[in-house]
Order: sequence, then C-alpha cells, then structure tokens
Amino acid sequence: MLNVRKSQDRGVASFGWLRSQHTFSFGHYFDPAHMGVGPLRVINEDRVAPGRGFDPHSHQNMEIISYVLDGALEHKDSMGNGSVLRYGDVQRMSAGTGVTHSEYNGSKTEPVHFLQIWVIPSEAGGAPGYEEKHFDAADKRGKLRLIASRDGREGSVSLRQDAAIYATILDGADAVSHPLPPGRQAYVQVARGSVTVNGCALQAGDAVQVTDEAVVGLSAAKDAEVLLFDLPL
Repeated sequence: MLNVRKSQDRGVASFGWLRSQHTFSFGHYFDPAHMGVGPLRVINEDRVAPGRGFDPHSHQNMEIISYVLDGALEHKDSMGNGSVLRYGDVQRMSAGTGVTHSEYNGSKTEPVHFLQIWVIPSEAGGAPGYEEKHFDAADKRGKLRLIASRDGREGSVSLRQDAAIYATILDGADAVSHPLPPGRQAYVQVARGSVTVNGCALQAGDAVQVTDEAVVGLSAAKDAEVLLFDLPL
C-alpha cells in the first residue's frame, strides 16, 4: 500500500530568514493525520538565509539527523562539538538526557538548504552523543547507500533505534530496490528531482509511505536525490 504525501500539502513556516516545510506536525503546524511514521517523527526541509540561523535551544530524547543539500550549516553544542557541514555530510546528534545546540548558516552570502530529521529513540535517557560522516555523491549514485543504522554498519552513523536510512542519487535508467520483510515499512522522501516509487511518480518534496509491500522499487528518475527510511511498523 502506498500513502503519498505531496510537497504542497506540507506545513509551512516562513520567517523571512527561514522557510521550512514540515512533512509531519511541528511547531505551529499541527495535523493529527500527520504525526510521523513509526519512530520517524520529523522531516523538515529548511532553507536559511545567509548569516542567520537557530539560536541555542535544547532537546531531549531524540535522534536528530541533518542532511545538507546545499550551502554550509554551522553547528555548535553543549558537548563541545563545533563544525560546518556541507553537501554530502550527515550529522547525528543523540539528545539523550538533554543537550543544547545552535545551527546557523555558515555563509554570509549563500543560503543553506538541508533536511532535519528526528527519530524517536527506542529508549529514553542516556548520555548525549554526536557523530558526523561524509558520503560522496559517487557512493550514492545508482545505489542505495546506508547513511544511518542502529549498529553503525557499513560506515553509517549510528542511531538509538531499530531504523535505517539510505540515500541514493538516480537518473535515467538507474533503478534500485529495497526489500521489506514482515513487520517493516518504508518512508521515501524525494529531496530533489523526480522518481517513480512502486509505480507512483513523485517530484521534489514529495514522499510516500510504503506498507504491505515486499519490495520498494525506485526507477524512472530524473536528477533525483532520495532518502529511504526502513522502519518498524
């Protein structure tokens, strides 16, 4: 079964310096029909103006993943971490018992475009943690590259949840597939371009929840970059 979430139906927050599109309920946007999928709680597509950003704020009991699409995302946190993330970088921050962080556009001239993803951990508490890794475009082109997993396998960042996130870049005749065993579901988010998922045509910003299917197939893409979430039901 496919449950499509079109880009134009997402919640929108616009503050001049920030334009954010919310796949699921977040902040002032609330829709009881879109509260997340399994432990996947947030996918925000954020565009931040040069030199602006999110002042220090706190989180608890959440796995927070940043996936940079364009520009420079500057991060600082109460654990002492500080870095500037660029395209291909994936950051995971485990909020655990509590962490404070800030996120700013690291450029004074160019906007930054990124996806912020929240996954509910399997257990509350624990010490906060931080990790970041770089995934070259070549590693994602024409294949599903694991970028986050419970055990950090295959060079992915680790998550405190039985979930996996894959990234892929597809174009033309490229096609990839991912099996869905019983008890699992998938959520496919199109970051850019267009792609067909199990026969359903999607554009940039669109997403689809896939349940009761043995396989998730991605094909007929045009300049597409896609995230695939493998999640418990």
